Amino acid sequence: MNAPLLEVRALACERGQKPLFQGVNFQLSGGQWLHLEGANGAGKTSLLRILCGLAPAAAGDTLWRGLPISHPDSDYRAQRLFMGHQLALKEELSALENLLFDAAIAGRPCTQQEALMALAEQGLQGREHLPLRVLSQGQKRRCALARLRPGMFHLWLLDEPFVALDALAVERLRLQLSRHVALGGAVLYTSHQPVALDGEGRSYRLGA
Repeated sequence: MNAPLLEVRALACERGQKPLFQGVNFQLSGGQWLHLEGANGAGKTSLLRILCGLAPAAAGDTLWRGLPISHPDSDYRAQRLFMGHQLALKEELSALENLLFDAAIAGRPCTQQEALMALAEQGLQGREHLPLRVLSQGQKRRCALARLRPGMFHLWLLDEPFVALDALAVERLRLQLSRHVALGGAVLYTSHQPVALDGEGRSYRLGA
């Protein structure tokens, strides 16, 4: 088995000085996926925010390639992509402009042709130049999902990525995530829907 990219050791989280979860342990290597399950309020989003370095843990450690994710020698921030409930899109910009703007902010090269191809893969042909405010919630989510370009980030951390998608878009995204894993990437995602990816993976349940 490959050495773990991401390792979580005895992680704990508190909300309002009350325990939300504790003793969370798992590893995730390249070419693997992990489906994070749990009831509403179990702390799935809080766990993802800790893994991203956006919130502190009450206890435990999160390691990337053997180093704490906050270590100055770690390349964790450059190698992980986080997509949460908030899509971080600008309503006044088009889908294409949003994707190009996002790539520029992240310091990741993206040509207009690459952006158009990414949007087409999400089924947004013909809507690339429309302002986000006129798109449906599902179309906005697909615009955000166009950030998931192969080879750009090693680890994808996704909070409920299948929400607001129709059956065709769900399957399209499932195959896209599976392809990332097949190419050696890693995916950690939450979902209330029973969506399993292809390849090597497993589920981890918070509050079990």
